[in-house]
Amino acid sequence: MADPVLEWLLDGDAAIRWQVLRDLAGAAGRTVARERQRVAETGWGARLLALQRPDGRWTRGIYSPKWTSTTYTLVLLRRLGLPPGNPQAQRGCRLLLDKGCWTDGGINFWQRQHDRSETCVTGMVLAVVCWFGLEDPRIDGLAQNLVRQQMADGGWNCRATPGYGRATHGSFHTTISALEGLLEYERAGGRAGSAASRAARAGREFLLAHRMFRSYRTGAVVKPEMTRFSFPPRWHYDVLRGLDYFRDCGAARDARLVDSIELVEKRRQPDGRWLLQNRYPGKTFFELEQVGEPSRWNTLRCLRVLDWWKNGQLNLKPSCKTPRLV
Repeated sequence: MADPVLEWLLDGDAAIRWQVLRDLAGAAGRTVARERQRVAETGWGARLLALQRPDGRWTRGIYSPKWTSTTYTLVLLRRLGLPPGNPQAQRGCRLLLDKGCWTDGGINFWQRQHDRSETCVTGMVLAVVCWFGLEDPRIDGLAQNLVRQQMADGGWNCRATPGYGRATHGSFHTTISALEGLLEYERAGGRAGSAASRAARAGREFLLAHRMFRSYRTGAVVKPEMTRFSFPPRWHYDVLRGLDYFRDCGAARDARLVDSIELVEKRRQPDGRWLLQNRYPGKTFFELEQVGEPSRWNTLRCLRVLDWWKNGQLNLKPSCKTPRLV
């Protein structure tokens, strides 16, 4: 019998279809690759590529305006699954390095105001340049910068960097950005891969120690918006983004993820789909989905997270030494 939810997902954009074929339908690799190639040729991906300026930018900005700048357009194209090697994406990626690489190895688009790199942005840029297969010696510096910026509790926080703030506790937002960047860097075979892997293990432990969205001291929800599923997440963390990262990196299941999994299951609608619960304000080229309506992005991600949870092995022990929580 046909699965109506799966059929509904496959009726969506090419960016949805190739991931559904890979993660939920068990399609052959050749079929997945063929559908993935269409991201550049049709739908959302093609629309975004058509908006690139002759100088390689989207709009006139590198990081702003949100969400139509070069940085955030490339971040979205990565989430759509635009294939590595795309020449337009690579041109944009090289522009990010040319405009942002700083003396400490990270990314600093605000060089007149700050003499340090911004950790969250460094993670985002690392993720996109590695995803799109850019070859540039400066990429190792981005990963090394993230490793150096990791905090004692295992997380990252852009406001812990001198010049940006005095934070003493990891940030969920910065941590997920760093983790996604380091994952793509490891997959790209970067020279600092061993250090990146160790840092990522500690970063995952930071999220697990907080049960993905709770205070480790009181157990209270840190921020209600972290329990609402958004797409695109932009620079924001939410529970679904965190869980999808754990699935993507092939992490073992952990008992401290149970609260998050139960939240995902609770949010399933009677028809088997999930809604788009939130969007972050800012200028966009176009909207992918509407808040309050069934979301193919959230449904795809929730289903593959639940599939990973169901089929993985449960790890009852921390994956590494528990970080020092402050």
